[in-house]
Amino acid sequence: MAKILGAKSEDIKLGEAASVTTVKNEPLDNYRVVYFATHALVAGQVEQFAKVKAEPALVLSIPDKPSEEDNGLLTASEIAMLKLNADFVVLSACNTAAGEKPGAEELSGLARAFFYAGAKSLVVSHWNVDSEATVALMEGLFEALRANPRLSHAEALRLSMLRMIASSSKPELAEPKFWAPFVVVGEPMKLQ
Repeated sequence: MAKILGAKSEDIKLGEAASVTTVKNEPLDNYRVVYFATHALVAGQVEQFAKVKAEPALVLSIPDKPSEEDNGLLTASEIAMLKLNADFVVLSACNTAAGEKPGAEELSGLARAFFYAGAKSLVVSHWNVDSEATVALMEGLFEALRANPRLSHAEALRLSMLRMIASSSKPELAEPKFWAPFVVVGEPMKLQ
């Protein structure tokens, strides 16, 4: 993704650098695209992993000495406090469109938190996703946008899905279970 987006190496946070502390201290409002390739936990799952308030979270690197400020989980309430100005936030993970609590309306958890933080558009998933297929889908999405910057995010995602359906090199990726979990929510205004 970084190569397709032309990201600088210092803007890519992997391994230990992909921490809650890093996210909170990074000037995220300077980025047009913010991309999380990780795991997401719905509210009920959070309680299984940490003794924290049950709210959705993105799983990041766990610090050597976990604290209340950084326990490895970037929660929806912490996300809402971030300062974003991104045209596009990609949550390349499972269940990122899930509700804030079990039985809650869709998009009330992580998605809502990112909109509160200032994201203009999101890519989120409705169920568990396959990692390899997700990479192919996201590559196609950003390649479509690079080829035609006037495309809406939703149209770029649709083109990527069609590319997967038509793929002769990996025909198994044509199955909806590989590309259908993802949707675009919101859309920034395009310059005419």
